Amino acid sequence: MKRIIHLLLIWAFALTAGAQESPALQMLKADPRRAYGTDYPYSFEPVALTKAPKGYKPFYISHYGRHGSRYYWNNMLYRDLDSLLTKAHNLHQLTSEGEAFRVKFMAAKDELANSVSELSDLGWDQHQRIARIMYNSFPEVFKRGGDVYAIASLSGRCVLSMASFCQELVQCNPKIEIREQSSRNTLDGVVPTDRQNPLHRTFPKSRPKFEDNRGQFQSHDSLRQTVIRRVFTSTEGLPGNINAIGSNLINLYTSLPSIGHEGMMGNIITDEEIAARWEGENLGSYTWVFEPRYDMIPIINDIITKADAVINGTTKRLADLRFGHDTCLGPLTVLMGINGADKDPADPYEVKNCYQNWQTGKASNLQLIFYRGKKAGDDILVKCLLNGREATLPLPADQAPYYRWADFKQFYTDRCSNI
Repeated sequence: MKRIIHLLLIWAFALTAGAQESPALQMLKADPRRAYGTDYPYSFEPVALTKAPKGYKPFYISHYGRHGSRYYWNNMLYRDLDSLLTKAHNLHQLTSEGEAFRVKFMAAKDELANSVSELSDLGWDQHQRIARIMYNSFPEVFKRGGDVYAIASLSGRCVLSMASFCQELVQCNPKIEIREQSSRNTLDGVVPTDRQNPLHRTFPKSRPKFEDNRGQFQSHDSLRQTVIRRVFTSTEGLPGNINAIGSNLINLYTSLPSIGHEGMMGNIITDEEIAARWEGENLGSYTWVFEPRYDMIPIINDIITKADAVINGTTKRLADLRFGHDTCLGPLTVLMGINGADKDPADPYEVKNCYQNWQTGKASNLQLIFYRGKKAGDDILVKCLLNGREATLPLPADQAPYYRWADFKQFYTDRCSNI
């Protein structure tokens, strides 16, 4: 009962002090798992899309997708927890909840250790579903078949995400011909920061303004200490410092739904507790995606170049697909100012209103849908979807969420060339 009361107090605190007015926190309240941030598995909630202007139909899609759900990205987490739980068990320093968790962890540890960073079954399924939704949402693009070009980073989880997505598109329409490629020569359009990219170059970095005022943000995060108390009767003699132990336990918890081991940790942590600390975690995420935003200029250049080729008729490609990482998609959303992610507020409490780290969760994706009118002189229009939802761009918005391609091209060409 004490734990329930404690949880309710934490959750109430997170939603007070004017926070009720924030759309981001309202979304968090509706689905506390969004607080997993970049670990958030893709959500397939139904989405209503705005009808295109009269006479306009989609003809081309430019896409960037993060790989799907995966096992933890390095083996240190699983290895450190193995050593920690084994030592605590031998020293009789585990609570009953901690011991129950240890038993489940040990039963799965070989699978975890042998699957580090690899795409999970859920990750494969996510991209198949996203591909089918794309096909069904914009049938005019694909119904006659034609050429699609897909590129992926050199990472296996990205290559498999690409394979899943492309297989599903061909299942939808066997007349679609897809060229898939993962090579150093295509890295500039998908992971320009990869050191193996032959065109790799260095762009300037800058911190977000709120960092100068971070001290104004009042953090009440004690989850790491709380979780440690639930797992261990004592931490004396255990490997690792207290903060690292707490962080490892939290990181494991948020990764479990992606790999089919949800429930392994019992009631040691709850989604509501993760949600209560989200705003502070989101600040760090914003800095993480804000600083390298200019590194994504090659991706924007790739988007513009390939779209122009389709519009000008030098290629008849139906879609260009890119499969990469959150380390690219997150900064790309900031560089493009999607949903105001480039606002760079000085007030740390305003950051949540322009960027939410769950937007770059597992299998997150950006889709630019291109529309052509019936008349030869009609403007080409483009609509931006972030994770399937219509998004805003910092462009003239007289027909939002539809924007003129000429405005898009001019704005982002200027933004990139002025760096």
